[in-house]
Amino acid sequence: MLPPSRRPMGRAAPTAEPKVASMSEQPSPVPDDFRAWLTERGQDAYALVWVAEGSEPAGFEDTEAPRVGESGIARAGADLTRIVLQEVTRGRAETLRRWLQLDDGVRHLAILTTESGVLREHTPGELAAGLMQDLAGDEARLSEQLAGWFYRRNAEARQGLELGWIAAAAAWACHMRALAGCPQPCVLTPSLQRAGELDDPTVDLVVTTALKVVELIDRLELAYRTRAELIEDWHAVEPLAADVPALAPVAGWLLDQIALRDAHAQQLRAVLEPDLTDYLRDRRADGALLGTAPVLDEARTAHLAQARESVRAYTAAAHSGRGPDARQLLNAFPVPARALSTSGAAAAWRQASATAQDAVEDLAAQRAATAAEGNADPELLHAATSYLAAREAQLHLMHDALGRLAFPAPVPRDLPEALAPVAAAQTHSRVIEAFGTLERAAQTLEGQIHHQLTQPVPAHRRATTGTESDLLNRALGTLEHARAADSPFDEEDIRARLQEVMTRPAATATTGPPAPTGHDAAHTQALVAGPAASGLDRGPGF
Repeated sequence: MLPPSRRPMGRAAPTAEPKVASMSEQPSPVPDDFRAWLTERGQDAYALVWVAEGSEPAGFEDTEAPRVGESGIARAGADLTRIVLQEVTRGRAETLRRWLQLDDGVRHLAILTTESGVLREHTPGELAAGLMQDLAGDEARLSEQLAGWFYRRNAEARQGLELGWIAAAAAWACHMRALAGCPQPCVLTPSLQRAGELDDPTVDLVVTTALKVVELIDRLELAYRTRAELIEDWHAVEPLAADVPALAPVAGWLLDQIALRDAHAQQLRAVLEPDLTDYLRDRRADGALLGTAPVLDEARTAHLAQARESVRAYTAAAHSGRGPDARQLLNAFPVPARALSTSGAAAAWRQASATAQDAVEDLAAQRAATAAEGNADPELLHAATSYLAAREAQLHLMHDALGRLAFPAPVPRDLPEALAPVAAAQTHSRVIEAFGTLERAAQTLEGQIHHQLTQPVPAHRRATTGTESDLLNRALGTLEHARAADSPFDEEDIRARLQEVMTRPAATATTGPPAPTGHDAAHTQALVAGPAASGLDRGPGF
């Protein structure tokens, strides 16, 4: 664990940094072809961009260890719609100066350049190290700028008075590691003086914290880690992630790695993850066609993020002493039982859908690869086997439900009329069992249709895309009909309308009755004229 703070409680009021007026005050959208646009700005052009949070749609096993201090937005296949352009700067000195001024310790401000049309991300520490080696550079001015930034990371830390320097030291280790593992005296001393806390305990705290975080970052590059080691590192990183956004991806990645060694976490993942077979096949085959990477549709991207968030929530609870919370998550999503044989509906869907065939083949290949790993970590092997077994059962549920939607069975001729709605409800229950709700099933199908129609169509599925799209649309049409039949009224809509009526302001006494309308006048004349004129047959009682 990182050492507790041993410095006095007092702290000088933070001094506001001078505000520099520039185009940076108005971030702008990124051009459509950002790489080409930035290349045209020149060799010494650097783009400062804000990177929104987001997860790349890939499997747990395919996720690389995060490069701490980088956003990962320059990686192949990254979603560039997550960035907003702050400004373009010239040269290392100007770029570093603006980064140090703009970094707020909350959002990720990335530094990007292009070389031959390829994006590259730089850390502030890389720029600072280059400037320190430049004999013509102003080392004193650079140290002053770094000291000002380091002081702000302490003063603005959300952890409070006692832990501000820990957060600042962790931020230094993340962003400035290429320059030095911990702040040099020319940076640390003026920062502590500015805060009125220049003392040996605080200096020791900063240096010890920074070095511990650097050691932790270095361990991310190790090829093999035990679950106990991963849990220990996660407990060290998790409390710092609130004040150091650069550590948030590390905390998430560590949870993913712990989950890969937890059988229950992998079973939960198998139940919640959407089927991404079509997207993953496109990415592996020729996803870089015409220089574009395949993009996962919005619906399944959301479902994948929800699955990963839930698995991380379970893993965090299971390994931080919150057993009841972890069990509640597992009980909410029970693992389906494996079918002893393939149902007729699932077989029909797999025969008609190329994606379904690919999913079955991929699962068989994963099972064979797992069985061949004789020297694997026993925990990792057991968790992988648990995932594949649960995923096979979940895949059967999905294919069975989709087969029933695309190829609905006719009502048996001799079935009693009262049982006809019961037979129809069985299809609905299978869809709900596979996807959770009819709404999520519709979202999944819409996402798959959107992906099939994305241009350009990869070469490996040009012969199957039309058939696959028709099949998915047929299943979606049946599902939409079922949703309409099962929802004669919308409770939320009725509740909203009732609330609107109840909160509508009543007319005041001074306003008087509403003005008569043409319909009111005609109705009054009819009443005066009597039954014959009004067309009403008043009975004897009238």
